[in-house]
Amino acid sequence: MKLKKRNILIGYLLLSFIWLFLTDYLLEKFDGNMMLWQYVKGAVYIGLTGCFIYSLLTKHEESEQAKQGEQRLSTLINAMVDFVNFKDGEGRWIEANEFGLKLFQLEHVNYRGKKDSELADYTEFYSDALRYCETSDEEAWQAGGITYCEETVPIPNGENKIFDTIKVPLFEEDGSRKGLVVIGRDITERRITEQKLAESQQRYKSLFEYNPDLVYMVDLKGRITNLNPQFEVITGYESAQYVGEPILQFVADEDRQAVRELFYQVIESGTGSSNNEMTVIRKDGRQVILSCTLVPMVIDNQIVGAIGYSKDITKLKETEERLRRTEKLSVAGELAASVAHEIRNPLTALRGFVQLLHKDDDQHDHYYNIMIAELDRINQIAGEMLILAKPQQLKFQMGDLERIMQDVVALARSQANYKGVEIAMSVKGSVPLINCECNQLKQVFLNLMKNSIEADSTLVDVSLEAAGDQHVKIKVQDNGCGIPEERIKRLGEPFFSYKEKGTGLGLTVSYRILDAHKGKMKFDSKLGEGTTVEILLPVAEPALETV
Repeated sequence: MKLKKRNILIGYLLLSFIWLFLTDYLLEKFDGNMMLWQYVKGAVYIGLTGCFIYSLLTKHEESEQAKQGEQRLSTLINAMVDFVNFKDGEGRWIEANEFGLKLFQLEHVNYRGKKDSELADYTEFYSDALRYCETSDEEAWQAGGITYCEETVPIPNGENKIFDTIKVPLFEEDGSRKGLVVIGRDITERRITEQKLAESQQRYKSLFEYNPDLVYMVDLKGRITNLNPQFEVITGYESAQYVGEPILQFVADEDRQAVRELFYQVIESGTGSSNNEMTVIRKDGRQVILSCTLVPMVIDNQIVGAIGYSKDITKLKETEERLRRTEKLSVAGELAASVAHEIRNPLTALRGFVQLLHKDDDQHDHYYNIMIAELDRINQIAGEMLILAKPQQLKFQMGDLERIMQDVVALARSQANYKGVEIAMSVKGSVPLINCECNQLKQVFLNLMKNSIEADSTLVDVSLEAAGDQHVKIKVQDNGCGIPEERIKRLGEPFFSYKEKGTGLGLTVSYRILDAHKGKMKFDSKLGEGTTVEILLPVAEPALETV
């Protein structure tokens, strides 16, 4: 720069001397007004000198502005945490920031004017990466516009850095290559975070979607926000249709208040609650008992809802109930075994003597008939106790349930007519055969009909129908006085009866018979409206003798 300034000064002085001597020589040689020409010469000299000085000042100012622009650009790109590189149309490096130079180990290399392949000779570790840059740059030139790509760059410690690279090719007006701008942002941490997030989501998905129990999420208003596939298995409803709906609509009426209180307790206290039982109504109307755990859902240290885990314990509860009933039957059996035989022997003698007395005394027929009826009733109770004491060995055969029920209706009709009760029987469709011991099933059905007749009914409706491919459903429905809800749960317990003269053994024996037939019995009753009893019995296997 100093040499250039000195040459300009020497040139200016030399031209000035030439101008002075040459113009004086010409003025002396030619005649004319010497003074006028001196003025003209001075003015021309001043004008030329001013133009020359102005030109020098302008070039100096432009040079200073360019220098300041380069400094600002250098400051800007060096302040960036991204790799920034400017190349000319032939791929030679023009400018690169400190981050890029340090990345490729080129901090002390005069990189300007060199291509990537030439700079590869200065760094053994990144030689292959720099040579590949020329291939990648050529792809950007061929694309003719801004290109985006991810490039993996190894680092000396054995790890890799991932760069989200943008390449912007610049062209002259004639289409020739002018320059290339390369900007690479280090997204390694972002990719690691994304990978951890993806792994976390996968674990969450495995825990949520593949959980064998029902998992559900609700917001602070008790509306469903998410459900796992077990929702459809347990309830029979499609989960997608009920997102955003209140979850209480699936809970049985008697449990809704308790579930509501539990939900608000968890939300307000911020602590979970486990082993809570509730009853859910399935789409087909069946009830499912769930054991629930409810915990608060916390996001950014704020409770935004609750997460529930529910396990279907219906079969477990049925098993517990069966065991409880079995224990009671065992107690009743032990009691029956100790007294039944002792009762029946005196009863036989008493009945015989009453019949003898009856033959000799026609005046008191009414009293003798009452005595014989009551003795027969005691004998029947003793018989039921014997059944409890010693279960019989059953011989199952294929039975026509429609014919069995017709026989039972015929037996019960006389008592029904006496009480003014109508018995109606209907068969819906084809009823398959069942494996059964006919006489014992008749005892069950007759007991249910007698209960309906004695419940102040005017109509007893008996219906038979197939329940799917595996079961037959028998329904005995009356319009009598009904049974209180608190007593329904105790039906079948030995010696428990809501009738004035009942012994509580009829339903106990009926339950035992149905258990032997692998059947189920369910009661549904409302006071003042009547009672409905549903029995499910399995369909027969086709290899047995028909009764």
